[in-house]
Amino acid sequence: MSRVVCGLDLGGTKLLGVVVDPSSDAPMVVLKRPRPDHVVAGMASMVEELKASAREVDPAAEVTAVGVGMPGLVDRAGVFRYGPNLKGVVDVGIAEAVADAVGLPVVVDNDATCAGWAEHERGAARGANHSLTVTLGTGIGAGLTVKGQVLRGAHGFAGEPGHMMIEPSGHLCRCGRLGCWEQYASGFALGRMGREAAEQGRAGALVALAGGDLAAIEGEHVTAAAADGDADSLAVIGQFSWWVAQGLANLVNVLDSEVVVIGGGLAEVGELIIDPIRRAFDGVIMGADHRDEVPIVAAQLGERAGAWGAALLASART
Repeated sequence: MSRVVCGLDLGGTKLLGVVVDPSSDAPMVVLKRPRPDHVVAGMASMVEELKASAREVDPAAEVTAVGVGMPGLVDRAGVFRYGPNLKGVVDVGIAEAVADAVGLPVVVDNDATCAGWAEHERGAARGANHSLTVTLGTGIGAGLTVKGQVLRGAHGFAGEPGHMMIEPSGHLCRCGRLGCWEQYASGFALGRMGREAAEQGRAGALVALAGGDLAAIEGEHVTAAAADGDADSLAVIGQFSWWVAQGLANLVNVLDSEVVVIGGGLAEVGELIIDPIRRAFDGVIMGADHRDEVPIVAAQLGERAGAWGAALLASART
């Protein structure tokens, strides 16, 4: 019998699942489905799919636990309390409900915490005692390790820097507050900056990529045009990177992290975004000339990181 663990990562648009041998450096199964309308039922169905797929790879595989990553506040009992990017799911006992449905122990954590742990154990932060993984996607999350352990805080809610205020009179956030970092340094924010540039007549390439519709400009159009060398789009990337760096500097000033890993969908763009973030960070971190350099690197595990980390955390806690 081969003991393996399932990991699930619920996002705004998708549910990604993996099956891993906790001692392995690669998942044995990876599945991706659209985000289910009914979260618990969708997760239970995904677990059954993963179990069947694992047995196809290894007939002796036995799933012994399930880890789940979710975008928002998850308490230590596995109750999903709240997430502004996950509408309609509030105060739901995910761990208990999924465990009842699949007949296995279930551990639930914040999705960025899961991704950060995967990068710490298997990816870009491997070997670091104090790491900070920031996921830049629809929203912003963070996975924190201190002395080689996950930092969850008193209630399990640590790792929500997307909602630290960075511009007091700034844009309205989905959480209902003004000026959250998420409104300046997420994929959503990059798209808005691209639309603003187009409205000012500075981004013809973006308008063309969006089929002539300024309102349809998204972050992916900005990165695509910038990759082709479009000067206006590169300027938008520079503006965006400055805001990312501001938030990272705030976090490093508090945490004194050994390494910063940039994950999430935007990290897949690579040095096009990572390099200007790095250069802007050097200009805003306190005492840059009087402290050891803090490397800022791209995540290595891609979109599998959240589910992979959830599986590793479930393996360690069950």
